[in-house]
Amino acid sequence: MHLVVTVQPDPRFERKGDDLYTEVPVDLYTALLGGEVAVRMPDNHAVMLRIPPETQNGRLLRLRGQGMPHLNEPTTRGDLYAKVTVQLPPHLSDEEKRLFQTLRDLRRGEGQRK
Repeated sequence: MHLVVTVQPDPRFERKGDDLYTEVPVDLYTALLGGEVAVRMPDNHAVMLRIPPETQNGRLLRLRGQGMPHLNEPTTRGDLYAKVTVQLPPHLSDEEKRLFQTLRDLRRGEGQRK
């Protein structure tokens, strides 16, 4: 007797062996300053992921032991890799635009000459 198990794909995850890959939206402010974001797992519970300050768009962050169980070793799991996708704020107010322009000027060195 044989048991055939088919794992249904989940569009939120890509599986490579026992490891899972997913994209995690992170707002601009959390990417720049650091913080935490919730990552939905395949069973729909959430795990908090620490975002280090100055995290670049596309960076992979690893959640150890949050991937798929190893075959023949169900207590051992692969890892989950979360790819950071920085989300820019929509519909900036006039004040927000002014503040971003000030930041841009500071980065270009223009704020030091005033």
